[in-house]
Amino acid sequence: MGRFNKWDTPWLNPKLITGASMIAVILLVGIIGRFVWDTNLAYTASSPLNLPPVGFVNSRGQEGTWEHPLGTENSGRDMLAVIILGAPNSFLIGIVAATAGMAAGIVLGFTAGFVGGRVDDVIRLLSDVTITIPSLMVLIVIQSVMRQVDITTMALLIAAFAWPSPTRLIRAQVLSMRESGYVQMAKLSGASTFDIMFREMMPNLIPYLFASFIGNATGAILAAVGLETLGLGPQRVPTLGGTIYDAISAAALLRNMWWWWGLPTLLLALMFIGLLLINLGFDEIANPRLRRASS
Repeated sequence: MGRFNKWDTPWLNPKLITGASMIAVILLVGIIGRFVWDTNLAYTASSPLNLPPVGFVNSRGQEGTWEHPLGTENSGRDMLAVIILGAPNSFLIGIVAATAGMAAGIVLGFTAGFVGGRVDDVIRLLSDVTITIPSLMVLIVIQSVMRQVDITTMALLIAAFAWPSPTRLIRAQVLSMRESGYVQMAKLSGASTFDIMFREMMPNLIPYLFASFIGNATGAILAAVGLETLGLGPQRVPTLGGTIYDAISAAALLRNMWWWWGLPTLLLALMFIGLLLINLGFDEIANPRLRRASS
């Protein structure tokens, strides 16, 4: 493995581009929508209640209107405003959790792989113990005790279980690179440990880090949505999982109000598909065998 060789791979990967485009569209809707739509309608009741999206008719014979193009729910909140605010909020939880987990993973992974010895043993033990903990159950208990959490608190709680995966990945890669020729040459030339880690090793790790980051973000969003659909998500701010919880609580499925739970569910599905494609794209970039098999 030579220096920078991972950057010589084709970054114009079809899966990566498709997935990134899907995520970009979802986020752009959330960002631009704040400027072109009255997002206060996500908090305030309007009438009529339970209005279907444009082109549909509800069980009471009411047709959707362009005043509320995606309909309203049983308290009169505008579904378009809820989705415009909810999609970025749900995505932000995953990104913050994945970023915190990745930061811890980089520090611990480099330390374990480069220092070795008892330090490596302790980090591996902590990683193994954390992985065996049923994180979702622990998060449910913590959130139930705390009762009210904001987006940042929820993201950091999820991040507490997100660091082992990048730590193990980075440790394994550092161990394989530590004895490589270019690292040995850097040592002989008098390079500092910091220079060896971040100038010699880090460029080769970037594709793996991206893939691990996307995987962590996907898992964090799944965990957040799971908590939100149980009514344990952030309070006072719209989220996609929280909207689904509200719909379930109001028996929207039984009352044929499919847009209330169906629209956020569809958006979450598209978000996860986009993240999956990005992850597959980075896997192919980091692994030449996968790249050749897909071509």
